[in-house]
Amino acid sequence: MTTDRYTVISADCHAGADLLDYKPYLEKRHHDDFDAWAATYVNPHEDLLADTADRNWNSERRVAELEADGIVAEVVFPNTIPPFFPSASLMAPAPTREELELRWAGLRAHNRWLADFCGLVPGRRAGVAQILLGDVDAAVAEIHRTKEAGLTGGILLPGAPPGSGVPELYSAAYDPIWAACADLDVPVNHHGGSASPPLGEEPAARAVFMVETTWFSHRALWHLIFGGAFRRHPSLKLILTEQGSGWIPGVIEMLDYYHERLVSAATRAVTAESRFGAGLAESMGKGPSAVWRDNCYVGASFMRPHEVPLRDRIGLDKIMWGSDYPHDEGTTPYSREGLRIAYAGLPREEVARMTGGNAARVYGFDLPFLDTIAAKVGPTVEEIAQPLHEIPADATSPAFALGGSVRVW
Repeated sequence: MTTDRYTVISADCHAGADLLDYKPYLEKRHHDDFDAWAATYVNPHEDLLADTADRNWNSERRVAELEADGIVAEVVFPNTIPPFFPSASLMAPAPTREELELRWAGLRAHNRWLADFCGLVPGRRAGVAQILLGDVDAAVAEIHRTKEAGLTGGILLPGAPPGSGVPELYSAAYDPIWAACADLDVPVNHHGGSASPPLGEEPAARAVFMVETTWFSHRALWHLIFGGAFRRHPSLKLILTEQGSGWIPGVIEMLDYYHERLVSAATRAVTAESRFGAGLAESMGKGPSAVWRDNCYVGASFMRPHEVPLRDRIGLDKIMWGSDYPHDEGTTPYSREGLRIAYAGLPREEVARMTGGNAARVYGFDLPFLDTIAAKVGPTVEEIAQPLHEIPADATSPAFALGGSVRVW
C-alpha cells in the first residue's frame, strides 16, 4: 500500500489465447490434428465470440482496463478454449483414456502461451498452470516445467466429480503432485465451477447447477484434509477461488466436529462410528481448523457485504479480493465501487491486506514494485472509505446484488 492509495491485486482474473493462436505453442507432431480439430470446432461461449473477447489475449487493452479499474496486478486463471477441448478447460469433463494425450498437448500449449503472456508485463501477472489428473507423472513433470518457465500462480487443481473416472482427491495416488507443489512452493488453486458433475441443459438442471456448484468445489478442502495431504506435506498451500467466503467458518466448525467425533469414537469399543474413524487420526494429523489456519486461503472474488463481518473468523491473512476480469459477473469497470460496497469503514490496514497484501505474500508478487504503479492508478484510501449509496445502473456483478446472506456452503 502506498501512502494514500491501495495496491490492488486481483486474485481472480481469466485469460487465454485466441483459438488459432495456440498452434505455435503445440508440439509440431500435433499440428495436423489441430488443423483438423480447429476446422470443425464451434465455440459454444458467447463471450468468446463477442467484440470484447480480445480482453483475454490483448495485453495492452487488458493492462489499460485493469489500471482504469484501479488494479495493478492479477492472478491469471484460464478462460478460452485450449486445443482439443470441448469447452473452456475450467469446466470441461475429464478426458477419456483415448483423449488424454491430445488434451495434455492442449494444456501444455496453453501453459506455454500463458508464460509468454505473463512475460509481457513482468511482475504483474501470476499465471496459473493447468494439469490433468489422469496421468500423475505427467502432472508432476508439468509442475516442474511451468515453475521453471516463470508461472508463479501455481497450478489449477481440476475437479474430480462423481463419475469422472479419476480417483477422488483424497486418494494417495495424487501424493506426488502434493509433494512437488510443496517442495517447489507452488500453490494449489481450486476454482469454483470446476468440480460439478454433468447435469444436462434442462431449466431445472441449470438451476440445480447454480445451487450445487460451489459445494462441489468446496469438496477439495475436506478431501485433502481428511486424506492427510497436509500432514505429509506441511508447507502445501491450498487456495479456494470464486466460491464465496461466508461458508468457511461454518464448514470448518463442521469438519472439526466430525474429526473430533470420529477420532474419539475410534478409541472406544467397536461401534459403527468407530469403524468410520479407524486410522483417521494417524492418516490426517492435525484437525481441520489447524489446517485452515496453517495451509489454506480464499480467493474471495467480489466479496459481498454480508461476508465481510466474518473476516476475523475466516482469517484476515487468508482473504484475497478478486475482480474476476473479464467475466460479466466480475466487478469491471466498477471495481472501486465493488471495494467500497464491501470494505467502506474498515480499518485501512485490514483493507490493504485483503486487496493486495495477502495475494502478494501467497503468490510472490513484489509489493514495493507494485506500489510504484498503484501510486498512479490505485484507488485512494479516502475513496474506498466512503460507503456506496448508489449502485451503478449497468453493473452486472453479484457484488452489487441486494440482500444476500451467509450461505450454508
